[in-house]
Amino acid sequence: MIPTSNLANLLFHTAQRHPERPGLLRGDRVWSWAELADRVRRAAAALAAKGVGKGDRVLVHATNGNALFETMWAAWTLGAVWVPTNVRLTPSEVAYLAQSAKAAVHIIGATFPEHAAAAAAANPAQRLNIVIADDRLGGERGPSWDELIREAAPQPIPADVDRDDPCWLFYTSGTTGRPKAGVLTHGQMAFVTLSHLCDLMPGTTERDVSLVVAPLSHGAGIHAVTQVARGAASVLTKSETLDCSEAWRLVERHRVTNMFTVPTILTMLTRDAGVDRHDHSSLRYVIYAGAPMFRADQQHALRKLGRVLVQYFGLGEVTGNITVLPPHLHAVEDDLDIPVGTCGQARTGMEIAILSPDGARLAAGQTGEIGVRGPAVFLGYADNPEANAQAFRHGWFHTGDLGHLDERGFLFITGRASDMYISGGSNVYPREIEELLMLNPAVAEACVVGMPHPKWGETGVAVVVPRDGAPIDTAAMMAQLDGCLARYKWPARIEVWDALPKSGYGKVVKADVKRLLAEQP
Repeated sequence: MIPTSNLANLLFHTAQRHPERPGLLRGDRVWSWAELADRVRRAAAALAAKGVGKGDRVLVHATNGNALFETMWAAWTLGAVWVPTNVRLTPSEVAYLAQSAKAAVHIIGATFPEHAAAAAAANPAQRLNIVIADDRLGGERGPSWDELIREAAPQPIPADVDRDDPCWLFYTSGTTGRPKAGVLTHGQMAFVTLSHLCDLMPGTTERDVSLVVAPLSHGAGIHAVTQVARGAASVLTKSETLDCSEAWRLVERHRVTNMFTVPTILTMLTRDAGVDRHDHSSLRYVIYAGAPMFRADQQHALRKLGRVLVQYFGLGEVTGNITVLPPHLHAVEDDLDIPVGTCGQARTGMEIAILSPDGARLAAGQTGEIGVRGPAVFLGYADNPEANAQAFRHGWFHTGDLGHLDERGFLFITGRASDMYISGGSNVYPREIEELLMLNPAVAEACVVGMPHPKWGETGVAVVVPRDGAPIDTAAMMAQLDGCLARYKWPARIEVWDALPKSGYGKVVKADVKRLLAEQP
């Protein structure tokens, strides 16, 4: 056992150093660090009085807001385990997470009564139900979050924890099969926080301001922890869905210096007219992660924002800590000194290897599975020894992503191992085809999957979504591949759809694309 500092101390130390500075803002409401710390201490005391303690799982299903933010710190104060969900999930999906986590507490927004009912019915371990944001749903449904805080005296000291004590069950997106619960720990998350500040946002202080444009339940929540550690304020949007105009107004109003995004959000923001109407010169770091960004979208974002982009690659299991591509390695024009298409180099303290199927390290330029090891790697999947045995083979965490390293250690992601298909005996990686299709300005999204073929075994089928209803000439798109892509990699055909099927986490579900294609007459 290795005693370590409870993560909740990040909040309490910041409140001690900067009590009156803003910690969280939404609209005209400002919560100072002192107020946030007091609310969290009171919430923790109230939960403790109802029997919630170290190791208990606390399921939270709510939209971004101060309550969602506070539940994280209150759970950690008790030594309990935070289990956030994505609000796009259906009631049955949330019910599965509640049952899988064996959550002792359900904290669910008042606008999700079906989710609350489904979770309660599925999870016999539940002992307490709490409602966020609507006192009218108190009583038999459980107390409200604000009632708990009003009625409790503050609990002064966070629980003692060890380095490997769980603090967060981070569920995978589950694009294939059921989501798995990745166990994040106090010690691991302390390293992640330092790594983000060192490699992604160096120089961040209490005078910085971060805009939250993604769900705090996942990557944006990790980012928010880093802001708390340095005393930088976080600004929440009033809209529960992305409103690009509002985002740019807030950037200008609060002189926002950093934000965490995913490629789809960054593309939407930089293609919105608000980017030209509002002053965004305060931005120093616009971070994007979660998926590779198409080069055409990256170039557009750089033209609009300048060299403030920061890319990282990292799964939930490694909590975003595999690579970094800092601002000075982003450029609009292709530069021989800046590799085009890379997601960066290894993060400080982390090690990357390209692995063959038998676990051997491959040389520079060779494609294989991306393996990683270092202090940011999670403890493992909860109650899932089979998944752990598969994930930690040969002394590495296996990401399930394919790619290669160049001689300088820049990592290039080819795609998911599960996405690769074999056509005529040759491996085909959909990502490089999708990248070329996205160069067409009429294309908003592109997806390539392998489908059965009587002669070649499998062949690719591309599905594209038009940008703003633009007409798409599929024959011309195929012709654009000539000279850019070997013939065996060409898709057999290109389909035009209004939308691609997405998971509750906003990722394209290729299994559903394949199913829909197979169902076509």
